[in-house]
Amino acid sequence: MKQYDLVVLGAGSGNMLLGPELAHLRTAIVEPDRFGGTCLNRGCIPTKMFVVAADAAVGVESAARLGVHASVEAIDWKAIRDRVFGRIDPLHQSAVDYRRASGVDVYTGAARFVGRKVIEVGSAAETITAETIVVASGTRPVVPAIDGLSDVDFHTSDTIMRIDEVPDSLIVIGGGVIAAEMGHIFGGLGARITMVQRGPRLLMGEDEQIAQRFTELAQQHHRVLLDTRTLSVRPRPGGVAVTVAGGGGSDAAEVLDGACLLVATGRRPNSDLLDAVAGGLELDEHGHIAADDAYRTSVPGVWTLGDATNHFQLKHMANVEARAVVHNILHPQALRSVSSRLVPHAVFADPQVASVGLTEQDARARGIPHVVGVRDYADAAYGWALEDTTSFVKVLVDPAERVLLGAHVIGPQASTLIQPLIQGMTFGQTVDQLARDMIYIHPALTEVVEQALLEV
Repeated sequence: MKQYDLVVLGAGSGNMLLGPELAHLRTAIVEPDRFGGTCLNRGCIPTKMFVVAADAAVGVESAARLGVHASVEAIDWKAIRDRVFGRIDPLHQSAVDYRRASGVDVYTGAARFVGRKVIEVGSAAETITAETIVVASGTRPVVPAIDGLSDVDFHTSDTIMRIDEVPDSLIVIGGGVIAAEMGHIFGGLGARITMVQRGPRLLMGEDEQIAQRFTELAQQHHRVLLDTRTLSVRPRPGGVAVTVAGGGGSDAAEVLDGACLLVATGRRPNSDLLDAVAGGLELDEHGHIAADDAYRTSVPGVWTLGDATNHFQLKHMANVEARAVVHNILHPQALRSVSSRLVPHAVFADPQVASVGLTEQDARARGIPHVVGVRDYADAAYGWALEDTTSFVKVLVDPAERVLLGAHVIGPQASTLIQPLIQGMTFGQTVDQLARDMIYIHPALTEVVEQALLEV
């Protein structure tokens, strides 16, 4: 059995742990897939590179509203795809080489716990242990139990971006962030999209007003089946046949024909693949590794971070947690935690959506007093320039303390526009300070944020 000071399981955000602060430790990192994890290889980075291409195509097609009459001559999918993965794919080996050159032992086989702080790695079942272990093993796509699904070729977010051509038609099972972004990517690049959502709206985790507007806009571009169950999947020549029921208030079954099928029904933690329970690690009801505010697990000396333990599935959250874990390993008597009170997120679809803090339905359900301010992009000068008639900023404010409880944006640049509101919430600024104590550039789109704040 090889003995280390530190073993890291997972080379996504786990790889970020291994900076100069921990360089004095004898370290191993275990990654059975690709360095960079979900974000770099199958998530944040490649999807946004594809989104930029889709945005460009959609922008051309929608430019007529500005008096610019143009069309997309052709979509070179392979050039788009190869630009993305031509940048990303070489990074894995360079990361492995860098770690090995810096004295870190790199294991490329799968890991599983066989005891407390005892790990078997790879097909040869080499056994390693360490005084300190960090579990950053991430997640994988959920594959639901749908009749016939195992008999057809289907994709998840892990595979769909590497296909050889844009399909004529794509059926998407799911209505969350992944479904929304992939619908935009492939719809923008030429596929006919059908979205099958079991809930009453797309993006069910968002503020209801935002989700409703997003759903209405998606219905203008795609076929969106709401309150719809997927009953079965069957192969057909050239694609798949998906039987659904429940849409449109009817329980009658309908068969959808598509050239390609994407299953986008969420992701699940990899704790079962690690056999985390055999290592003495407690799990929550969703399979996430249980940890305290300092990221300590139920086994002393074993820490965890990222999607393995939190429910956010956000790279920026994992990055912050990684910094906290490094500090806590080095300073066990002065532990740090990461507040989950304000965890912003964005959806890079068409339109963009960004959110932080409470939704209006959350505030109502919890009986939290609040006032709401909503301002359309169309009310701001740059909104006029965009000819935007559907986007808006929404803020929820504590009427007594005058601080923001939540902020939600739908429209162009939403992921950027929300940032000053995140900062204001983080530092406890009142809406009056945010609205009146700083100067907003005219006629920048940020004026719509200013106007929403002034409204309350």
